[in-house]
Amino acid sequence: MSTLLISGATSGLGRYVAFELVRSGHVVLAHGRDRGRTERLVEELRTEGEAHGFVADLASLAEVRELGARVTEAHPELDVLINNAGVGFGTPGSGRELSADGHELRLAVNYLAPVALTRALLPVLRANAPARIVNVGSAGQEPFDLDDPEFTRGYNGVDAYRRSKFALAAHTFALAEELEGTGVSVNVLHPATFMDTAMVREGGVGPWNTVADGAPGVLALATEDLGTGRYFDGTRPARAHEGTYDPHVQKRLAAVTDQLLDI
Repeated sequence: MSTLLISGATSGLGRYVAFELVRSGHVVLAHGRDRGRTERLVEELRTEGEAHGFVADLASLAEVRELGARVTEAHPELDVLINNAGVGFGTPGSGRELSADGHELRLAVNYLAPVALTRALLPVLRANAPARIVNVGSAGQEPFDLDDPEFTRGYNGVDAYRRSKFALAAHTFALAEELEGTGVSVNVLHPATFMDTAMVREGGVGPWNTVADGAPGVLALATEDLGTGRYFDGTRPARAHEGTYDPHVQKRLAAVTDQLLDI
C-alpha cells in the first residue's frame, strides 16, 4: 500500500480520488486550502481508512514549500504525489488575477505550485522508489509564451489556463528524462473533459462528465506501473500538444521557471 499526497483534495476530482484510494487501503494525505474543509474531509476519510490533512494556499510559493517540508517530516514514507489542485478559466469576462507572490494566478497555481511542490518532495520520493508523480493536466493546451510568461498582453482566462497546462505537460516530459533511472516515474493526464466541478461551473460551462469519469486515469497512474514521461487521455495513452515535446521549448521553459521560482 502507498502513502499518497493529493493536492486540492477537498472538492471535485481530488475528493473523489481520495475516497477511492483510502477505501483501497492506501494512506491518504489530503491537502486543502481551507482548514475547516480539510479537517471535515479528513474526518470523513477516516471512517474508511487512514488519512491526514495538510493546509496550504498554493498561490503562495512559501506555503507550497512549507507544505513539502511538513509532509516530508510527518510522512517520510511518502511514495506518490498527485498534483491535482488547479484554478480554472475564472468567471466569464473576469480580468487577470495575481497570486500572493505577484504571479499571474493560473500560472502560479496550475504550474509553479506543482513544480515547487514536486521539487520539495523529490528527495523523499527518490528515497522511497519505486515512486510516482501524477500531474493532472488538460487536453486544453496552447503554447506557453516564453517571452511573456506572466501573460501581461492580451490576457484572457481560458488562454491562461491552457498555457499553464501546456507548461505542466512540457515540464513533465523534461522531468521524466531527468529522473530516468531513479525509480521515480512522472506522467501527466487529461482526466475527462468539463467534469462537474466548481472550476467548470465557475467558467460558465455546462458539465460534460462527472468526476467519477475522470478518476480512473488518475487512480491508474497513482497505483500502477505505466511507464514515465507519458501523456494520457483518461486511461488511454495519447499525445499532448506537439510543442510540449520540443527540447528547445523544454529548455527555455526550465530557465524561465527557475527565474519565476527565484532559484
